[in-house]
Amino acid sequence: MENFTPVSALIGGALIGAAASLLLLLNGRLAGVSGIAGGLVRPTAGDRAWRLLFLVGLAVGVLVYRTGVGWQAGITFDATLPALLVGGALVGLGTRIGGGCTSGHGVCGISRLSVRSIVATMTFMVTAGVTVFVVRHLVGG
Repeated sequence: MENFTPVSALIGGALIGAAASLLLLLNGRLAGVSGIAGGLVRPTAGDRAWRLLFLVGLAVGVLVYRTGVGWQAGITFDATLPALLVGGALVGLGTRIGGGCTSGHGVCGISRLSVRSIVATMTFMVTAGVTVFVVRHLVGG
């Protein structure tokens, strides 16, 4: 593995778990990002503010991180803008077909022992592994 940092991974995982737990305890909502963002399309009364704050918090978290480690930290994209847009659209389509995203199924669903989320998480993990294998070894990426 390249660039694996177990301490930062553990801290990040603990923060994600704490945030998901707090949202569930204080708001009664699951921290599935696609569901939170999708709920802004047709929000119910009184449902918009917490969704917006959650999504703004994701962006602010990036700004806080980048301020702490410096803006020059080596994050690069080896894909073209069209490839990134197609990839983003496919991720959005996948979250609709799968009834949620990795954060909803993988963090919140598995912790609640949801069979549907366990199956969904296994499916997207296997699919990700197959995709990496195909791209790296068969297509030559």
